[in-house]
Amino acid sequence: MTNTHSRFGALLAALAMFAGAAAAGPAHAASAAKGRPGPPGALTGQASCTGLDGFTCSTLTVPLDHSGGTAGSLSLKVAVSDNADAPKGDLVFLTGGPGQPGVPLVNHVVTMLAPLFKQYRLVMFDQRGTGGGALQCPELQEQMGASDLAMPTSQAVADCATALGPNRRFYSTADTVADLDVLRRALGVHRLTLDGVSYGTFVAERYALAHPSHVARLVLDSVVPQQGYDPLDLAALPASARVLTAGCKATGCTTNPAADLAETVRRYHNGPAVLDMLTTYEFLDPDYGGIPEALHQAAAGDPERLQSYMDSTRQLDAVPADQLSQGLHASTLCADGHFPWGTADTPVQGRAEALKRARQQLTDDQTWPYDAATATGLGSLLACLSWPQEEVQPSPPEHRKLPHVPVLLLGGDRDLSTPVEWLYQEATMAPLGRVVVVPGASHSVQTHATSDLGRQAVYDFLLHEM
Repeated sequence: MTNTHSRFGALLAALAMFAGAAAAGPAHAASAAKGRPGPPGALTGQASCTGLDGFTCSTLTVPLDHSGGTAGSLSLKVAVSDNADAPKGDLVFLTGGPGQPGVPLVNHVVTMLAPLFKQYRLVMFDQRGTGGGALQCPELQEQMGASDLAMPTSQAVADCATALGPNRRFYSTADTVADLDVLRRALGVHRLTLDGVSYGTFVAERYALAHPSHVARLVLDSVVPQQGYDPLDLAALPASARVLTAGCKATGCTTNPAADLAETVRRYHNGPAVLDMLTTYEFLDPDYGGIPEALHQAAAGDPERLQSYMDSTRQLDAVPADQLSQGLHASTLCADGHFPWGTADTPVQGRAEALKRARQQLTDDQTWPYDAATATGLGSLLACLSWPQEEVQPSPPEHRKLPHVPVLLLGGDRDLSTPVEWLYQEATMAPLGRVVVVPGASHSVQTHATSDLGRQAVYDFLLHEM
């Protein structure tokens, strides 16, 4: 146990170091967003980015309401590399969440994908409601941090919705897609190459559906399908058995982690907390070293070691809103989502009963090694359960094929945040799609995987394939 905890402590320290680096964004861009907005659709305040060599930072002013029905504008931070003569054009790298900014991660993306940026001009921006303009919900932020799955209190959700007010309805993916097209026009280009990670893949897909003639290529890394995330997580639940078994084999463990997980959930009724821990731990160790042993002990009646893992990963998820805004996270997912009770325009009264009926209809085959209570007790689902009723914005048809442009779908076979089952689902919607699954990798293959297999696939796809 001592050796396992020492290793875990080192992993925590490494991740904390990365998180600190990601938070250190260019000072100029942060201050520019606080000034008076420029003309709509223009990049203003251009200056060299502090801390980002070879990049110019500016501010993009976009309408709060792209339909024009509500007045107001937002200022989004933008960083653009200075190689304006890049022969392959502009590559917009879309970060995840929803709720994660883009500009503070420029240095990390450049470091991990350096060969691309002799041929492409890199563009990164803070999507609305993120970074310096993050939507602030202090109590919800404290309870959920960077997690999709941590269970918030209904009071924290209510306080968040009240604090954001009616303008929260302008933070859907459709609004971000519209912002992205404003950015394209401001850059003065006809087509963009989009590289999205996690939620960024969803933005890229929805942009391609809404503006097919303005897309050159798509890289979809850790894929969320164009239909959106499943609030019951019915891909991740059974995927846990596959992923833990593969990790166990890789580390030479001698237990049956899937059976032990099932018994642990049955015994302690802690499925959401265990899944939350596993989806954080994958960033630390895609082999999930030590987890099978902890599950085995918990299944036998001693949950102390497993609880230690859950407590430690919860500490890792404690991030401020400018790193991942839970106010934006809830606003977007609740606006976009399809839930057991319907969509955001469904009255709040009656949602709980609809969720109860859905729970009763779930089968063991759908949820094992978890249970129906896990599927209906996940954090983002519970946040939207009590989120105020609001109008749903129109969006492109969700079952339409992506445009006939080259698409690289990239994932890790140890990913529980966006399981490869989602990747294969979206691949059926990509007429010119190519799938690359990296063995032993988890979430965000391009910027986190130890193996270069995924990055090499991106280089081949973006630099060499016609």
